[in-house]
Order: sequence, then structure tokens, then C-alpha cells
Amino acid sequence: MRKRAFVLAVGVVGAAVAFYVTAPQDLDPRVLTDAPFESDPARGELVMAAAGCASCHSAEGSDALAGGKAFVSDFGTFYAPNISTDPDHGIGGWTDYEIVNAMMAGVSPNGAHYYPAFPYTTYSKMTPQDAVDLIAHLRTLPADATPSRDHDVGFPFNIRRSLGGWKFLFASDDWVVADAPTPEIERGRYLVEALGHCGECHTPRNILGGTQTAQWLRGAANPSGEGRIPSIHPDDLGWSEQDIAIYLDSGFTPDFDSVGGEMVDVVENTAQLPPEDRAAIAAYLVALP
Repeated sequence: MRKRAFVLAVGVVGAAVAFYVTAPQDLDPRVLTDAPFESDPARGELVMAAAGCASCHSAEGSDALAGGKAFVSDFGTFYAPNISTDPDHGIGGWTDYEIVNAMMAGVSPNGAHYYPAFPYTTYSKMTPQDAVDLIAHLRTLPADATPSRDHDVGFPFNIRRSLGGWKFLFASDDWVVADAPTPEIERGRYLVEALGHCGECHTPRNILGGTQTAQWLRGAANPSGEGRIPSIHPDDLGWSEQDIAIYLDSGFTPDFDSVGGEMVDVVENTAQLPPEDRAAIAAYLVALP
């Protein structure tokens, strides 16, 4: 009887811990109230380019942020949602805090976990100022009433609560590259590791979908099963800072090839950034340990 009671007690405690760990953890509301933020929509447009929002959320053949783009993975197919200003099918009715909570904590306005196909694990490093500037820009864009499409995800991955465990294991606000010896490299780290979320594609993942940061930017299998996403680590890439900066502006490689695939959208975004930002990205990449 004592053994059975002990096992039952352990089970109850384990269930309570699991319930706590998997619960959605909202962002501290003070992130937007501890300091007065004067939002700048024009600067938010640059934040949007750096973060690549339109690349995922724009419908094919349209500039509207109506979503619908499919992302195939080992866990199912995810569809980018509508993030236009439509109040019913987009985020037009959301508060600034609800948008920031979604971007930086991966929690929806109704308190559910978002799947990490939405790169909130990197956006969590976004500065509050960039977040409010981005939101201010998003609110200037047109509404689109296209309903968001449900993800095609089977059991057990369709259990949203379990994503709390995934976040507990793999979500972190720490920088992958801890040392940024110059302001330029520090800016490049922010653009690569936070806004640009380059590691989401260029870093291999483990069996649960967590990024293997020990192989940071060393290339990864394409989730669609078609080919491989290349390494952009300097050991493998072999490009100079100037080569990288030119590529991020023009799409041309040092051997006179041109950008292709998903990187077309990336270069369209980085070409909108100031030259100093492209130089900072290049400096960060070349300096990777």
C-alpha cells in the first residue's frame, strides 16, 4: 500500500509540474509600460524588412499580409496566418501588447501557444522599441478579409499545450554568440539572431525540432525534403565581408551567380536596409567562431 501511495504521489506531483511547465507564459506587460515609447512607422518599415514578415505572410501575387503560404515540416504543414489590419481575420483588433506577446512570447490573445514555425524564439530578443515601431507600421497597411487557414498537423503535435514543454526545452533569450567585440558585430548579431532569424533555416535541428546551436549556421536539411539549406558559416562559405554585403544588396555571388529559391525574398528584404546594416550582418558572419 505504501509503495502504491508513493507512486500515486509521485504521479500527482509530476502531473502538477508538467501542467505548470506547459502553461503559456505571457510576456511581462511592463515591457511596454516601463518606458515611454514613441512609435515610428517609417522605422517600423525597416524593422519589417529585417524581420522578413512579408516574405511569409504575403499571399502569392499580392502585397497584402493575408497569409496562406505553406511551410512543410516533419511535424505537419503550417500555414502563415493573416496579419493584415482586418479586425476579424487579421490582427486589426489586437492591442499592441497582444501583438508583442505573440511575437516575443509565442502566445495568442486567447492564451494558446503558437507553433515555432512562427519564429518567436528569435523575435524574443527584439527590442521593445523595434516591436512598437513594427506594430505602428503594420497598422498603416491595408486590411484583407481572407480567413487564416488551419494548420495540417496530426496527433500528438496538434496538442497545443505540449508546446509549453518544447519552449521549456528549446526557447531561450540568450545570444548564441555571446561575445560581440565591436558595435558593428553587436548590431550584426541582433540582425541575424533576432530580427533576421537566419538560424531558423541555416541551423540543423534535433528530432524534436530544436535548433542545434553547437552547429550554428552550418546548414540544415530542407524541411520540404528537397535538397539542403547551405552553411553560411565562414569556415564553409569562404566569402569576404564585402562579398556578403554585396550579395545582401544585389543578390549576386562572388562567382557571378545570382540568388535563387527562398533567398530571393531574403535579399529583397535586406536590400531595403541601410548599407551599414548589411555591413554589420557581414561582419557578424565573418567573425563567427
